Amino acid sequence: MKIYIDADGCPVTDIAVQIAVENGIECTIICDTAHIIQCNGAETITVSKGADSADFRLVNLLRKGDIAVTQDYGLAAMCLSKNAAVINQDGKRYTEENIQGLLEFRAVSAKIRRSGGRTKGLSKRTPQQNLDFEISLRELIKRLKNNE
Repeated sequence: MKIYIDADGCPVTDIAVQIAVENGIECTIICDTAHIIQCNGAETITVSKGADSADFRLVNLLRKGDIAVTQDYGLAAMCLSKNAAVINQDGKRYTEENIQGLLEFRAVSAKIRRSGGRTKGLSKRTPQQNLDFEISLRELIKRLKNNE
């Protein structure tokens, strides 16, 4: 089991790395050249800036039983197809049961924006969201370790 973090814009990178270190799990941070991210206890892979370059690198590294941390629905869908566990920055698990609806929501939102409409942006991040992520990641690791 390894943890891969889609770190471009990820507010919980440090928390995920800390939990990985505590559990003796290898952790890799993937970002593009627009971001410089280094954390003790994790390897950082920097890819060229480009459409989805970090996403494709993450998916190519991912193996069955690994964990991906991302807020990107498209990347989450690709990770699920590799039989990985996927969690977002708020601790919500992406699953085969919910990913299709999330992708459809993303498509509708993009259509609204292309036609000049607006969609609601993200609220300011709260400490509770960080705690929810931490609890969910710890539970996910425990569940995966028990299934090994």
